[in-house]
This record gives sequence, structure tokens and C-alpha cells, in this order.
Amino acid sequence: MSPPAFEIRRRVEFHETDMAGIVHFSNFFRYMETCEHAFLRSLGHDLHGMLDGLETGWPRVNAACDYRAPARFGDLLNIRLFIAEVRNRSVRYRFEITRDETLIAEGFISAAHVAITPAGIKAVPLPPELAQRLSTFL
Repeated sequence: MSPPAFEIRRRVEFHETDMAGIVHFSNFFRYMETCEHAFLRSLGHDLHGMLDGLETGWPRVNAACDYRAPARFGDLLNIRLFIAEVRNRSVRYRFEITRDETLIAEGFISAAHVAITPAGIKAVPLPPELAQRLSTFL
């Protein structure tokens, strides 16, 4: 398996846990998104930017997470991002969330690159330099 394209570490905060004392499932999507945003910033790309005079963004078109083991308040988690696929107008990320060597969760996010216009939102090609950088992680 290829090495991760990017990795962050974070501690589980108390407010992220549920009545059972484990991380509420919805927070794993936040962890993945936080890692994605940090990754894009590390490549010098803004999450929301301008392209040919149009505002651009990255709405999600698919997201999934499989849970393997519980995470609890205070746990130090590693969130690893892998590039699963780069298409003309979208990117599919794969994530692994671990505590030490224990796999906690695996997930995917597919994000479309869009222009936000007065007429609505339209998928547009990735900037060539970003597409090239993303492809190096395949």
C-alpha cells in the first residue's frame, strides 16, 4: 500500500463523545474533513478560491465511514489521507483513523470542484497544477 499523502494528529475532545463515552459517529466525518482541508492548504490551494473570476468550492458528492473500534475522550488519533482517485472535476480521498496501531475507522470522501455562479453551482475542471500535485500521490 502506498504511504499516506498527508497525516494529522489530534486528541479526542470531551464534547465529541456521546453518553456511552465514545466518539459520536458524526465526528469522524469532521476529522476526515479537517485532514482534507489541511492537506489542500499544504499544497498551497485554498478550499474556497477564485478561478477565472469565479468563486470555487468543494462540495461533497459522497461520504462513507466504517467503524472498527471505539475512540474515547483523550485518545490521540492519527488521521491519514490517501488519494484514491483524481478525475477531471473531482477527487476521491480515502482515510484511515488509528490510535497507536489500532484501526478505529476507515472512510471515503468524494468532492467535486465547482464554480459558484449567479446561475448556480457547476462542476469545473481542477486547476492543472493541483491535478498534477494530487496525481503524484496515486
